[in-house]
Amino acid sequence: MTHDCIVLLSGGIDSATCAAIARHEGYTLYAMSFSYGQRHKIELAAAKRIADSVGVSEHRIVEIDLRAFGGSSLTSPLAVPKNRDLSATTGIPTTYVPARNTIFLSFALGWAEALGINNLFIGVNAIDYSGYPDCRPEFIRAYERMANLATRAAIEGKRLTIHTPLINLTKAEIIRRGVSLGLDYGLTHSCYDPTPSGLACGACDSCLIRKKGFIETGIEDPTKYGT
Repeated sequence: MTHDCIVLLSGGIDSATCAAIARHEGYTLYAMSFSYGQRHKIELAAAKRIADSVGVSEHRIVEIDLRAFGGSSLTSPLAVPKNRDLSATTGIPTTYVPARNTIFLSFALGWAEALGINNLFIGVNAIDYSGYPDCRPEFIRAYERMANLATRAAIEGKRLTIHTPLINLTKAEIIRRGVSLGLDYGLTHSCYDPTPSGLACGACDSCLIRKKGFIETGIEDPTKYGT
């Protein structure tokens, strides 16, 4: 097996930092993003910018349509929650997309096996996040076990490793790490519900977590907010 990896690239802070870390560790990167019926395509444009910036060998945007299932304010007419007190909020918000990381990892797993790659990088985080169940360490461990039962590569001794370098970091720690690697966060996009002109709403969970992270670092947030 070569020192290559598949990195899941959404266009946000976490996936961009994860890609920068993989590059820093000497991996040759193959990036995978998804057009899955989300509310906007701004994040895919950001993913393309990041892929170019970190120098991936190939960037694939996979077309799937999770609107067929609905169940999320990112893939249906449900309203995106705004101005929640994330320190006091419990429960899983409507921005959770059913089984999204399971689906995305499965596509990445298939591409990895086809390319003969046994390293996957995903920028999941279990500290500053919205409480999604598929961002937890136990989910990643369980998925890795499953992948190593489900693939010919693993059965033949080429076991898969899922790398989650951000999983126990705060958003501020993630930002500091990215800046130390020369990552330009002006390339990224975080907002779930941008304005028609493409400005970040400033009030969805993702915007609030992003703002908090930059405030805690003392680094200026390059995002332009509509509010």
